[in-house]
Amino acid sequence: MTLSSIPDDRIPVIVGVGETVDRPTDIAAGLEPLDLLERALRRAEADSGGALLHELGSLDVVNFLSWRYRDPEQLLAHRLGVKPAHCTYGPVGGESPIRCIHEAAQRIARGECAVAAVCGAEAQSTATKAQRAGVALPWTPFAHDVEEPKRGAAFQKPLAVKLGVFRPVTVYPFYEAATSAHWGQTPREAMAESGTLWSRYSDAAAQNPNAWLKRRFAPTEITTPLPDNRLIAWPYTKLMVANPSVNMGAAVLLTSLAHARAAGVGEDRLVYPLGGAFAEEPRDYLVRDQFYESHPQNAVLKAVRDFAGENAFDAIELYSCFPCVPKMARRTLGLPSDVQPTVTGGLTFFGAPLNSYMTHAACAMVQKLRGGAGLGLLYGQGGFVTKHHALVVSRQAPRSAIAQDASVQAEADRDKRSVPPFVTDASGKGKIESFTVLFRQGGEVEHGVVMLRTEQDTRTLARVPATDIVTLAQLMNMERTPVGALGDITMAADGVPEWRVA
Repeated sequence: MTLSSIPDDRIPVIVGVGETVDRPTDIAAGLEPLDLLERALRRAEADSGGALLHELGSLDVVNFLSWRYRDPEQLLAHRLGVKPAHCTYGPVGGESPIRCIHEAAQRIARGECAVAAVCGAEAQSTATKAQRAGVALPWTPFAHDVEEPKRGAAFQKPLAVKLGVFRPVTVYPFYEAATSAHWGQTPREAMAESGTLWSRYSDAAAQNPNAWLKRRFAPTEITTPLPDNRLIAWPYTKLMVANPSVNMGAAVLLTSLAHARAAGVGEDRLVYPLGGAFAEEPRDYLVRDQFYESHPQNAVLKAVRDFAGENAFDAIELYSCFPCVPKMARRTLGLPSDVQPTVTGGLTFFGAPLNSYMTHAACAMVQKLRGGAGLGLLYGQGGFVTKHHALVVSRQAPRSAIAQDASVQAEADRDKRSVPPFVTDASGKGKIESFTVLFRQGGEVEHGVVMLRTEQDTRTLARVPATDIVTLAQLMNMERTPVGALGDITMAADGVPEWRVA
């Protein structure tokens, strides 16, 4: 029974979820992303118990990387035999599935469509294996004439690109080092927290039939560098980073409460999107004020926490591309250190179909809430702690209409402090703001990278050569953080600043 005065045809509700995982024994038999999308959508419809796809008025396809199509959303709509008025292929961003689900719910609340779907897929495992084996895949021809979407390097400063700190795996360690130092942790304590947290993600993955790695990993297995768990970017090992080499598809089907009932959808299928919030940072991470917190993340999570009020979340999904993200989110939300941070399994263990992980998380959350949990939080993040979107979902019908304006950008911007000018030519003393060390495939150090504040209070990046054993040892000291340490900046022959411990 609806506990509000909102008309039933303006109450959005998630009615169906579908997932598919492809593990072909023959590479050439692997499913392409369009196949995975279609299968996931049809499974979502079957899950709802109603015939709804033929009425699709809104279709959002999450951006994927493993294959390139011209207008994949239109190709998918054609396969489904529908012509939705809203038919969109989304931008790059791990938060985008939550944004799409949120916006689809708002669209239904405005009466713009009766049925909406959000879906995403990747077939990176098959695509990579085919390329390595020289196997031509019998998929829809690769659209070479379609421009690849802009990603990390396109938004970063040339010095960051030159030093190799323009990819998620090499940028997130800056937040890892800065946050743990700010919280007063030694690197060893921070690593232990990461291992324990990541082990909880693996627990969830071990119980998820759709997970790519379905086994529990102990904290020390995750954090201990070994040949099959090599260091990638200090302090992250392979088991602490997202795993994109998967073949997965997921879909979420929404409609209005009135339409769900008319289509014969059972009350036990219904999960209500109640509301959410979003905000973002500049794409260039070097123009942020600091790296021990994210103002947009704080604003988004505080908004949904306040929205939930006294009702604590019964289930949560904290985005988990790298440990620093859920560690930051947990503290902002005021959650205990032993919280279960996922219903899905995380981007390392469940798998990371790049931008689409949170589509799977939404599916897992719906199943969790149907099983008895009351209030759920889905928090997604994209870029380099850049874009943040959270959505509150519930088994209980809303008491008020879903808000159409969910931006908390003003709140995030209000907390931002002055940003130091960035320079590429520096000398004198430099104090470490954050740092990482990059490793090669064989496990040897490539070089260290320190983010520095100069004596003129400007910011720069500097290299620590692999030959500087003393400075690298200080950076990787497990008992004392180097954040705040002073050293000497010099310009190398190739025009790159270098830093040595004083």
